[in-house]
Amino acid sequence: MFAVLVGGSGYGAYNVVTAVNADGGSSAAKNSARRSGPPSQAEVKETAAAFLAAWAKGDADGAAAYTDNAEVAAEALTGYREDAHIRKVRLTAGRISGTRVLFTVRATVAYDGKSKALRYSSAFKVVRGVHSGRALVDWRADVVHPDLRAGDTLETGEAAAPPIRAVDRDGRTLTAKAYPSLAPVLGQLRSRYGDRAGGRPGVELYIEREGADAGTKTLVTLAEGRAGTLRTTLSASAQRAAERAVGRYAESSVVAVKPSTGEVLAVANHRKDAFNAAFEGKLAPGSTMKIVTAAMLIDRGVTKASGPAPCTPEATWQSQTFHNLKGMAPDGNATLADSFARSCNTAFVKLVDEKPLTDASLTEEARDNFGLGRDDWRTGITSSDGAVPASAGPDRAANAIGQGQVQLNPLNLASVTATAMTGSFRQPVLVPKSLIGDELATARGLSAGTVVQLRQMMRRTAVSGTGARAMAGLGGDVGAKTGSAEVDGQRRPNSWFAGYRGDLAVAAMAQEGGHGGDTAGPIVAAVLRAGA
Repeated sequence: MFAVLVGGSGYGAYNVVTAVNADGGSSAAKNSARRSGPPSQAEVKETAAAFLAAWAKGDADGAAAYTDNAEVAAEALTGYREDAHIRKVRLTAGRISGTRVLFTVRATVAYDGKSKALRYSSAFKVVRGVHSGRALVDWRADVVHPDLRAGDTLETGEAAAPPIRAVDRDGRTLTAKAYPSLAPVLGQLRSRYGDRAGGRPGVELYIEREGADAGTKTLVTLAEGRAGTLRTTLSASAQRAAERAVGRYAESSVVAVKPSTGEVLAVANHRKDAFNAAFEGKLAPGSTMKIVTAAMLIDRGVTKASGPAPCTPEATWQSQTFHNLKGMAPDGNATLADSFARSCNTAFVKLVDEKPLTDASLTEEARDNFGLGRDDWRTGITSSDGAVPASAGPDRAANAIGQGQVQLNPLNLASVTATAMTGSFRQPVLVPKSLIGDELATARGLSAGTVVQLRQMMRRTAVSGTGARAMAGLGGDVGAKTGSAEVDGQRRPNSWFAGYRGDLAVAAMAQEGGHGGDTAGPIVAAVLRAGA
């Protein structure tokens, strides 16, 4: 344990309770030019002490010299003092576990005659310099503050945008405290619409996220602003159900939309990195992509729900062999509805070879009928509308079963489900369309005949197919599709699930969650059960 204390403006004397050389460098650093392997405990302690001492003193360049990325560290630590206006810095190192050093920060944020206390904890690792052999702090943005990511900056001053009071479709207030996974969404909404909501900015210490309209995060409020009211399309009850559902499973995300309007009713994530994977993620969706593939097969006249789609033990497409889930019995007499409900990969792989299909057919179906992969969705916050590229070779077949080069997120899949339900593509939105301003994306949608067949197949999947266990107990007009996506280097596949009930379409994903019905399925069912 050691502490570093700097008084006044942050440039006064400092003391370190450990062995630090007179010139600010650690003895470990001076004697390690030819060393290799992990830093010793003594090196970790001395390097940490010297780094924290220089930082607390306000010596950004000196502190940066004890890191493995001095230029970037110096810029960040200079900004800590000059842009964030942080003074009276006291840094206290806590438990050291191997090469990881925990520390706490006690400081004061002072700006324009106003000041507030700042308290938080962070950590860093000490590593061996590749070229110098010195023990150095492994520089990352979150060394400065745990909520910082690469490219973010700390700022103190008039807030970048006025605060907002976000409300749901019925006027109920939505806060990050009540709905934790909405925090990044609310930050973006404030950044984009705060000026138009009628509020007045306060004075804050805040994180400015990298990227246009990426939003901010308030850390300390020095002077209160006035919040303007911003109405969203969200439903507080659906959002609460979504948050509870993803809270049971690590690295999971879910989105609920209202098919008749395209309005987003809930968006929730349970992730260590706080990334809005529900809107911005890009991952292979596994067999949930078969909703789009089945629509393509029907629209192009290859087969129909009651038409042939034999489920063979394996299928080879241009030198790549595809298999089904372990234990799936072959069925040479299977229809498309049979193979869809069982999620038979080989049936779909064999059918993508049929005329008049080409390498671009799935891309065209996804783009023209479901609105995917065009990079033109305007949801109200940052989002991705998926990728379904035209692919030759084995990827043509892989794409058809949601592997290969196809990438979606739960927002995209919820929209696909809504389109399959209604036949109309309605671009998802999170705020009233009048606020977005830009023209929303459009797509052709599906014929009445295709919709009837997709709904028949999805209902069968929900009632007696691979989605039946997850959807058990949900009455009314229901439908579902499961998916599991293999990822190199992962022990278990990513779990995907899409489902609908009434005027509600929901899609979820859980990384390394296993089969679709195991993890993503219960998430979707919980939101459907709660309704809007």
